[in-house]
Amino acid sequence: MSKKEEEMKKIKQFIENCKKCSLWKMRNKPVVGTGSSDAELLFIGEAPGSNEDLQGKPFVGRAGKILDELIESIGLKREDVFIANILKCRPPDNRNPLKAEINACAKYLDKQIEIIKPKIIAPLGNFACSFIFEKYGLKFDKIGNVHGKIFQVKTNNSKVKIIPLYHPAVVTYNSKKKKVLIKDFEAILKE
Repeated sequence: MSKKEEEMKKIKQFIENCKKCSLWKMRNKPVVGTGSSDAELLFIGEAPGSNEDLQGKPFVGRAGKILDELIESIGLKREDVFIANILKCRPPDNRNPLKAEINACAKYLDKQIEIIKPKIIAPLGNFACSFIFEKYGLKFDKIGNVHGKIFQVKTNNSKVKIIPLYHPAVVTYNSKKKKVLIKDFEAILKE
């Protein structure tokens, strides 16, 4: 087991025992994240849904199938990337995350980013985009104005590309958005 894998295992244990907000009382399984701890590409969603809560894995429902197709459209597989959420526990009735819940949970995602050291971070949807833009000191307007654009940011020792994307669930409500997402995913391949 590599040092990164060991560190990710420690984070998983912290998340499994976390009681920093009330969401732990309602969850079935925390959703830590899945994929390669050496991934160059990190996808970040908002919070687990009901399927994710039952399985303990991110993006396993309808939106997950769409995300898998999009990942494959750029020649990658799910195991080549890392997929996480801001919140590690499902909010009741899939409601929007509360600021206090985000504040309680964000340190786990921050630590995952620190361990993985991705070259590209692709936040999915408004909440994830807003969170990542704030974290890296970027001005966030709304997803409709920034999706598919590339933002370069400097971290301590490297550069990271931020590529905001619509949440894959948008396709379940508006099938025309799939073409937009496919085009936006092509930005991931640009150097």
